[in-house]
Amino acid sequence: MDTMVIRLIFILLFCCSMSAPAVEVQKLYEATLSVSDKSRATRAEASQQALLKVLQKLTGKADDFSHPSIQAAMRRISDYMLRYEYVDRNGETKITVEFESGKVEEMVTAAGLPLWGNRRPMVAIWLVIEDNLRREFVTQESYPQLERLIYDTADEWGVPVVVPLMDLTDRSNVSIAEVWGNFSQPVEQASLRYEAERVITARLFQPPFSNSWQLDWRYTDAEFFQPEQLVGDKQQVIIDMVNHLSSALARKYVIDPTQNDTMHTSTVVVERLATFSDVELAKRRLMSMSTVVDVDVIYRAGDTIKFVITHSSSVSDLRKTINLEQSFDEYQDPRAYYQVSDNNNLKYVWVGQ
Repeated sequence: MDTMVIRLIFILLFCCSMSAPAVEVQKLYEATLSVSDKSRATRAEASQQALLKVLQKLTGKADDFSHPSIQAAMRRISDYMLRYEYVDRNGETKITVEFESGKVEEMVTAAGLPLWGNRRPMVAIWLVIEDNLRREFVTQESYPQLERLIYDTADEWGVPVVVPLMDLTDRSNVSIAEVWGNFSQPVEQASLRYEAERVITARLFQPPFSNSWQLDWRYTDAEFFQPEQLVGDKQQVIIDMVNHLSSALARKYVIDPTQNDTMHTSTVVVERLATFSDVELAKRRLMSMSTVVDVDVIYRAGDTIKFVITHSSSVSDLRKTINLEQSFDEYQDPRAYYQVSDNNNLKYVWVGQ
């Protein structure tokens, strides 16, 4: 099947699935690397590098892995491995290594590193390139290598991104000039199609009399118009942009490791749980969150359920995690002129599976 068709099917399935911005990221505990051979020594070395890549996805950090617990795991790498698999394609051999999630999370906690859950915000990246005085959207059709670079770099962080298709629907809603000038409203409106929580506009060009490339990028909802600016190799500035935004998202959503030594108990109220199946599914959703230890139902009135949750994170981090969950919407008081977030009043509306 054509790559463009596959990607369109994926995006349509995703958009139809839920209305919430966060997606559940898969394969956080595995990494794939190229290897020169299939010897035991090469596999051991590749597995160590794979573990470092997994730690980057889980912690939102690309370094700072010198803690004794991590170094000990590197020496006993096979104790942490769940499986490995070789794939030979186009004359290149790659190995995929998957690690045991529980053991890796214990190691992360022991090292005092932050932990980023598997529910993460989707980021839409609208990128226009000016090449030989011609401006064009970066897509799978126009600049496949650059588009692939965005996806591959984001994958190293476990960050879900989407490069808009720029099919007839997109082009009827957003012009090159609007992305180039960062006209936020039409770009944000068009990004609803991709269920993006964060939206980025970027322009890539060569300044006059320069061999380097300049990449200006910013969030459409940024308070100030001044964009981030990167200068260098064409591919490297794209990598740097994705690294920067991924690291920033991680800092916003990781769980504070200093809170993990103490258990907390919080009450969460969820409305519109009409059936027993809804209640059980909501309970399972809450239990699946990385820092949640236990969930109990303590009160029911009509379709409103009160849960008591035991968790190892702070209340603020628990709230942050629930807000990323697809099945819950934060309760909006219809009588309030301003909606105020309150960690002491965790109230949500069930919106489905």
